[in-house]
Amino acid sequence: MSARPLVGVYGSDVKKVEQHVTLPAVFTAPIRPDVVQDVHTRLAKNKRQPYAVSKYAGHQTSAESWGTGRAVARIPRVSGGGTHRAGQGAFGNMCRGGRMFAPTKTWRRWHRKVNITEKRYALVSAIAATAIPALVMARGHRVEGVPEIPLVIDNKVIDNIDKTSKAVALLKAIGAYEDVQKVKDTVQTRAGKGKMRNRRYRQRRGPLIIYNEKGPLAKAFRNLPGVELTSVTRLNVLTLAPGGHLGRFVIWTKDAFARLDALFGSYKKSPTEKVDYRLPRPLLSNAELGRIINSDEVQSQLRPKEMQRKAHTHKKNPLKNLGALIKLNPFAVTARRRELLAKEQREKKKAALLEAKRKGTKAPASKAVATAKKLHKRLGKAHKPFVTTLLSK
Repeated sequence: MSARPLVGVYGSDVKKVEQHVTLPAVFTAPIRPDVVQDVHTRLAKNKRQPYAVSKYAGHQTSAESWGTGRAVARIPRVSGGGTHRAGQGAFGNMCRGGRMFAPTKTWRRWHRKVNITEKRYALVSAIAATAIPALVMARGHRVEGVPEIPLVIDNKVIDNIDKTSKAVALLKAIGAYEDVQKVKDTVQTRAGKGKMRNRRYRQRRGPLIIYNEKGPLAKAFRNLPGVELTSVTRLNVLTLAPGGHLGRFVIWTKDAFARLDALFGSYKKSPTEKVDYRLPRPLLSNAELGRIINSDEVQSQLRPKEMQRKAHTHKKNPLKNLGALIKLNPFAVTARRRELLAKEQREKKKAALLEAKRKGTKAPASKAVATAKKLHKRLGKAHKPFVTTLLSK
């Protein structure tokens, strides 16, 4: 939204401001691109003309189905004989020369209704967007030489223009003719059959001139490519935001600019030319969220930033990770230690047996064999099978 309290009124000399006028409250309305796009889409459908194919198309032949039992589809077929056409399918949308699928009808729902409040919301948003140079330039208008946006021209200068040459001279004086020249450079032949339907060429949109009372200026500006004129009482989203894109370059006359408060009112009083209407109030008076968040008033009330990061540990497999196994089974340490000691003893015993085998000496008997021999002496012949079993082991 625009935040300047005063706007300069220019005459024929672009470098001189003749007077200042108060910025109407409608320029501070909230800008809602979503509402504008939705309303523009529905309003643009109200200019369409009904069209339809002929209701007889595809059915102008005598054809009947052969019925079942002839091993062919039941589609109607052309009767008679003697030509290739006989026996061919007809009427269906899959048949050569048949009708189209779902033929278009003139009683289709062509037009769309739009709520008045919603339409006005989109209109004030489009008007507010015309006062922001960034949106105007983003839309493609050449306004580098324009002294101020919104651009207001004195009625004494613009109402007396009755020749196109005078209109061109005025646009050049205020730095707006570059946008008209841009429109000339974009003229191109339309692709498609529109060339044969009285719309052979297409071009971009140029400045929009808004006046209060119609005068000779309408005939002076109407021959310039891209320039459009409209009354301040006939403002429309289709002209203020063509294509649903905000930021049309608008040239206001002083009387039309001053009449906006009477048409749309302000946040303190209702409009005099509308019944039961209130200008939509913005949710934020200052839309610079970065500036608000980083201000000292907001930052002083915030908690200090927490630098401690939460550690996310990966789940470990206890069958492969000893630490995870110990957490589940503390006895795993003792079991692993015993396993290592037993492995070490087995390796020593194996090395001793191997060394004795290489030297050809008898390997020292193990403790189990010595114990079995002692039992053999003590127990005698009665327990000989048990002792023999131990010795064999």
